Amino acid sequence: MRGETDRELHLAMLLLFGRGAIFLGQNVAYDGNVVYRHMSGIPDEQRCELPVCEELQMGIGIGLALQGFLPVLVYPRMDFLLRAMDQLVNHLDKMEAMSHGEWRPRVIIRTRVGKRSPLDAGPQHTQDHTDALRKMLTNVEVLKIESVADVMPMYQAALCSERSVLVVEAISG
Repeated sequence: MRGETDRELHLAMLLLFGRGAIFLGQNVAYDGNVVYRHMSGIPDEQRCELPVCEELQMGIGIGLALQGFLPVLVYPRMDFLLRAMDQLVNHLDKMEAMSHGEWRPRVIIRTRVGKRSPLDAGPQHTQDHTDALRKMLTNVEVLKIESVADVMPMYQAALCSERSVLVVEAISG
């Protein structure tokens, strides 16, 4: 399962790269971790490794989107995304309303729910906040990938959406 999942996620990242996406976040530029293995073939110029600064990361992504770029913000675990909630809920989600339709930043946010087996990532890395985010966000679409077959269709939907999209990878196995 892992090989098939990794292959599909890699193809999805190549799809986004092919449309000019810029990848920002932790573990997008360094080998040997869960995110990096999906980034091979994407030039270093389209990857921006950031320190642990989740709120700033969301702010940078919003700023890039306002300048016409397609940022893909990578939060390796959904729990880390919680640190960016002010920017996500009060800025990205409300930007169009606050600007009376003048600004409509388009950001793709990639995160995942940590697994509990074969190795339990622990209580703070395995929480799934998808339902809560769906209730909070009115202008950011929330997609949840629960099977390998959903990977490409969900990332294609995110790419084709006119809104910002949060993609939650919650593939079991």
